[in-house]
Amino acid sequence: MPERMTISAEDLPEELLREEFICTASGPGGQHVNRTANTVRLYFDAAHFPPLDPAALLRLKKISGSDDAGAITVSCRETRSLAQNRLRAREMLAHWITQALIAPRKRKKTKPTRASKERRLTEKSRRSRLKAARSGKYE
Repeated sequence: MPERMTISAEDLPEELLREEFICTASGPGGQHVNRTANTVRLYFDAAHFPPLDPAALLRLKKISGSDDAGAITVSCRETRSLAQNRLRAREMLAHWITQALIAPRKRKKTKPTRASKERRLTEKSRRSRLKAARSGKYE
């Protein structure tokens, strides 16, 4: 069985990342929170990242909810620290990429067993008798 490829925040190439710092006022911090840009919006050009094959790229777009242009956008404003938000946004992106690299297993088609068919039919007839007894047509 092949080893799973794990991407860390340090493995993300800087040339494919673009950061934007946004000034938002949420949470504690008084008036100072209105003057500091501590929200990080991270744009990632996933189409040019070598480990992502086309199938993994589609899975990444589903996970991240990206736009049609193919840019993955991650926003983080969990803390008041810009450095911590930058790190968390990169970790979130690395986690999404790691999840997208895991190919889903193919489902094996199976048929219901004879015992499960019999259980279904006996339960069905039991429910039928129960409902018939409720109808008031009996004496």
